[in-house]
Amino acid sequence: MTTSVSEVLFLSFVMAAAIYFCRVFPFLFFRGKTGAGVTGRKAVFLSFVEKTVPPAAMTVLALNALAGPVKSNPGEIIPALIAAVFTVSVHLWKRNPLISIFGGTALFMVLQRLIGTLDNVP
Repeated sequence: MTTSVSEVLFLSFVMAAAIYFCRVFPFLFFRGKTGAGVTGRKAVFLSFVEKTVPPAAMTVLALNALAGPVKSNPGEIIPALIAAVFTVSVHLWKRNPLISIFGGTALFMVLQRLIGTLDNVP
């Protein structure tokens, strides 16, 4: 199946418009009429979003990271789970995302090399 130049240009325009709308939407939605900022129901909604969206996004990303090894090669789940537990533990201990993410990633890479993937498992 070949794609024509006009189809590529149309799809590129649609994607650019969607990305632009996603970037502009918060400014249009949360702009204050007096210029003093967000007040009333918008402030309550914004406070709710600030508290709930980051943990929800991180949970989805973590589950997605653990689902990959389970689907592709179940032998990789052991290093992934050990690294995930390590990452959570370090983050709860130090409260530093940089240390916990880099530490967990490094541990996962080391464990993956040491334990190896169990490709021979039926």
